[in-house]
Amino acid sequence: MDRSQKEAVVTELNGVFNEAAVVVVAEYSGLTVAQMTELRVKMRDAGASFKVTKNRLARLALDGTDYSSLSDKLKGPVGIAYSSDPVAAPKVATDYAKGNEKFVVIGGAMGATELDPAGVKSLASLPSLDELRGKLVGLLQAPATKIAGVLQAPAGQLARVLAAKAEQG
Repeated sequence: MDRSQKEAVVTELNGVFNEAAVVVVAEYSGLTVAQMTELRVKMRDAGASFKVTKNRLARLALDGTDYSSLSDKLKGPVGIAYSSDPVAAPKVATDYAKGNEKFVVIGGAMGATELDPAGVKSLASLPSLDELRGKLVGLLQAPATKIAGVLQAPAGQLARVLAAKAEQG
């Protein structure tokens, strides 16, 4: 890799770190190519990405971003999972780590807040952004449904009383 390619990688990673809502650092030592491909597919399906880069280049890209505290975690064979949804990358990384002992979550960061492995795990246990939106829409629709039911009830009662009178008379 020549100097211009390295500069392009650093620029690309810097853009990733500036736009990501969360970054997770994980050790992948011993994973096969098939397992790495499976992990990347799961990440992509969840709206996240997993990237393996040279640690030195990643450290250079971290300078000037909120994630500069992750520099000390970039040692050995580590990869970086990131997403714009604060829950997607941690959720996939922790789920994959449960099923594969060779994939170990080292830590991460959410903006300037550094996360240890337990912090990443607790972030992964939160509902995703889409799930939260669905719950919010459900909460907003519930009162409207109740109001419609209350408004229809008197009309229904009146109709039943008139029907009963018509049957009697």
